[in-house]
Amino acid sequence: RVQARAQDLSEAPPQAGMASLGKPKADENSYVIHPEYKHKFRPAQVKEIIRASLNQKLTGQAYNVEQTTVLTKAVADDIRDRLKELQLPRYKFVVQVIIGEQKGQGVRMANRCFWDGDTDAQASESFHNETLWCIATAYGVYLY
Repeated sequence: RVQARAQDLSEAPPQAGMASLGKPKADENSYVIHPEYKHKFRPAQVKEIIRASLNQKLTGQAYNVEQTTVLTKAVADDIRDRLKELQLPRYKFVVQVIIGEQKGQGVRMANRCFWDGDTDAQASESFHNETLWCIATAYGVYLY
């Protein structure tokens, strides 16, 4: 019995996570807890990306209650897609976009995050014209 069991184990296929040469797959834990310097989330660079997206999508737009939901999603998707083009390995992005009607009112917003200050960051930018205002925030969270 013991010999048969040992033989069954020896004939088992290699572990699913290990390639034939013993190299781990890309999605396995590598125990890297900090990104390389050139692959860090840079708030200034992300702020420029957000600004460009807001200007492209919202310039000339008028506030319309029925279309605001679609416009908000389009702006958020555009920012997210532009962030993905940065190809920052192991970063997950969260994009929040809020659009409101410009009526001279004041708006206060706050956010609170529990994260690693060495690897995670956020960038925010605002846009306004005669009929609407928009605040977009992008969060970059490093997955380790």
